[in-house]
Amino acid sequence: MSARDCEARGRQVEALRRAFGPQVLALFADDAVVEIMLNPDGMLWIERLGAGMQRIGVMPSIQAMAVIQTAAALADEVVTHDCPILETELPNGGSEFGGARLEAVIAPVVAHPTFAIRKKAVLVFTLDDYVARSIMSAAQRAAISDAVAQRHNILVSGGTGTGKTTLANAVLDAVARLDSDSRIVIIEDTRELQCAAKNAVFLRTSETVDQTRLLRATMRLRPDRIVVGEVRDKSALALLKAWNTGHPGGIGTVHANDARAALIRVGQLVQEANVPPAPDLIAEAVNVVVSIKRVAGPAARRVDEVVRVRGYSAGEFVFERLC
Repeated sequence: MSARDCEARGRQVEALRRAFGPQVLALFADDAVVEIMLNPDGMLWIERLGAGMQRIGVMPSIQAMAVIQTAAALADEVVTHDCPILETELPNGGSEFGGARLEAVIAPVVAHPTFAIRKKAVLVFTLDDYVARSIMSAAQRAAISDAVAQRHNILVSGGTGTGKTTLANAVLDAVARLDSDSRIVIIEDTRELQCAAKNAVFLRTSETVDQTRLLRATMRLRPDRIVVGEVRDKSALALLKAWNTGHPGGIGTVHANDARAALIRVGQLVQEANVPPAPDLIAEAVNVVVSIKRVAGPAARRVDEVVRVRGYSAGEFVFERLC
């Protein structure tokens, strides 16, 4: 990038700071804040690590539109009535935004500008933290730690906003503590996972390189454990095969409401590769499923079940509930 381009980009970043204003900029500086959300009614909400959502103020529509348009300009995109959705990452190096993910929509999709900003995790919420905040039991922590130590493949499942990625980060923290010699390759669409292991490689998808292609590349990067931020398409088949052929101890997340639904969802994703759902392969590759749910109360979430997958028989997955 030329000096002139760097100067122009610097001006755009400064314009984004002014658009957000001091209240929201302070939220970017708060490591405990993981999500910043603006609703069409102008209400600003945040979510803190390990806690529920909190309404913290308002943002006028004019200000919100300035945020969205400035973020779009930084990404060389435009947001208009005909193109009302923006998916982008905010600046990373040299700014407080840290590459946070921005999803924004304007009219006619919504009445007034709306966005959700997912910050990259800085603080890692450990399994011990989950127990301390009554999100999981000591028995569940022990079962997950044992699965990590035995190099079982762990699938974390949950619905929207349940904290699957945060829980996966806690499992990754356990991997770094219990198996520090493993080489870990982590595949994501957006950089959200944190790994303190000394020998870790992060790969990201792009418009031209999908998860399936990255999984093929991963096999030549000498991984001990393969981690996928979210299993979301036909790459599920490649991941199952990788986990099942000499690379145990992996971690993945999937959008589902419980353990059984998680494995069914993986089967549906496998079908996107134009093959049958392969339940026997799923039962062999996925060893443990950890399900997390949103609940009422100060904890806001709770680990609902930790189960071992024992096989597939008579058209059903066979589980052993660990706790």
